[in-house]
Amino acid sequence: MAEYYDPETYPQQWNYLQSGTIIDQYMIERELAHGGFSSVYLARQLEDQIQVAIKEYLPRKLAHRTWNNVVTPNDEEARQMFMRGRALFFEEAKVLATLKHHNIVEVINFFQANETVYMVMTYDYGITLDRILQKKILPITDDFLLTVFRLLLKGVEVIHSHHLVHLDIKPANILIRADSDPLLLDFGAIRKFPSPPSSNRAKVLTNGFSPVEQYDNRGNIGPWTDIYAVGASMRACLDLKVPPASTDRLGHDGLLPAVKAYKRKFPESLLQAIDWAMQINPADRPQTVAELEQALNA
Repeated sequence: MAEYYDPETYPQQWNYLQSGTIIDQYMIERELAHGGFSSVYLARQLEDQIQVAIKEYLPRKLAHRTWNNVVTPNDEEARQMFMRGRALFFEEAKVLATLKHHNIVEVINFFQANETVYMVMTYDYGITLDRILQKKILPITDDFLLTVFRLLLKGVEVIHSHHLVHLDIKPANILIRADSDPLLLDFGAIRKFPSPPSSNRAKVLTNGFSPVEQYDNRGNIGPWTDIYAVGASMRACLDLKVPPASTDRLGHDGLLPAVKAYKRKFPESLLQAIDWAMQINPADRPQTVAELEQALNA
């Protein structure tokens, strides 16, 4: 018999692990963030007290946490989707554990507990780029942009060298550490390329940063897809707002090219690189990180 779950009366504190909870070899300190599919916690390793970030698979539309922290599907109908998502989350952790680069968040452990799965990552101090833009914490200069995105592209290049694409590059997923040193976060959308078109492919979209091929289940996904998102993230730094959705730019493109909007305010080579990366047609963009790097270094 399926357990009855009423989200209106379900205790809110059970939606995340409480401070002091011990799980595997870690003690939870507090929740850092949560989304529709997971929660992220600040925790400490019990052995050496080093702080880490722990990501827990908990799709809130499909499952909930019981009083003893076990994560269970809401009903039998949700169970199959929950199990499939849990397997994909675990595969994501295994893939990320193989990616080692200073500008990519590092997965140092992953394990199963409470009928779900957990990913343990290094914890870095900094401010996400979207918050910097919203709060105007730092001046957006060409030196800042070139430093951040040249370094970020080094990490993206490593991802692509493993025949993977991130598919969710945006200011909210770029942590800016001291000396404008970026760290790329959240690999929940990562997938292999090339891959055959699929009508069953789950879409991971962020309006303003996802290119048109990401909206199409049969779209041709590759390094050029991440390159659009990098260009859109740079454009967001200039505009201090999210660019228009790529699908809204089809047909009549109302976005003024950066070379016109910011003429004489930023180096022309930087503006040209942004416009090139944000071309609607995937074939019109840089096809590799190396091409975009060359444009930025012009």
